[in-house]
Amino acid sequence: MAEQSLSGLTEQQAKEFHEQFKVTYTAFVGLAALAHLFVIAAHPWW
Repeated sequence: MAEQSLSGLTEQQAKEFHEQFKVTYTAFVGLAALAHLFVIAAHPWW
């Protein structure tokens, strides 16, 4: 039986989850940055 962590995932499952999480998080941050740039371009405060 494979050793499980507190999350109940095996090490391999945790690594797979982390890889997908990194992709999703990077996409989210990129889209958020783009949205902020569009707002700044539309309504600059200086």
